[in-house]
Amino acid sequence: MELLEIIQNRRSVRKYTGESVSEENLEKILQAGLLSASSRGRRPWELIVIRDKDTLKKMAQCRVGSAQMLAGADVAVAVVADASVSDVWIEDCSIVMSNMHLMADSLGVGSCWIQGRLREAPDGTATEKYLRSLLKFPESLALEAMLSLGMPESHPARRELSEIAWDKIHREVF
Repeated sequence: MELLEIIQNRRSVRKYTGESVSEENLEKILQAGLLSASSRGRRPWELIVIRDKDTLKKMAQCRVGSAQMLAGADVAVAVVADASVSDVWIEDCSIVMSNMHLMADSLGVGSCWIQGRLREAPDGTATEKYLRSLLKFPESLALEAMLSLGMPESHPARRELSEIAWDKIHREVF
């Protein structure tokens, strides 16, 4: 499959069958993240892989709305970073997330990006603080996001090239 086809096919998947993601596919997804480009090659990120079902269920409560799919996921990957290593750690971690998201879909694994930075749990606790307590990452690391992973119950239709918003392109000047 060509890269453009992979990008067209990639959709957020929030419902999973309960079937396990193979260790081989998980390793490929993690490799895609670790091979990501980063500013000045600093790679400020750390990846926390979670497979424990009780932890995944607790993680589903880490923010208001939009995290419930973690309870049904087989795996989650939390992406955290040392902000002192790079002033563009957010962008660097976003590339990691995007690469893992694309790799998952190309392998037939469903995934969903769950934003963590600047979000809150239902009780008003910062999502980062909630997850730091649960996942035990140090204060020196900041949370960017989590990627839920599981075998898709269904897969939304791919995006067609005819849907491209060409009016978003401006050449030479706005």
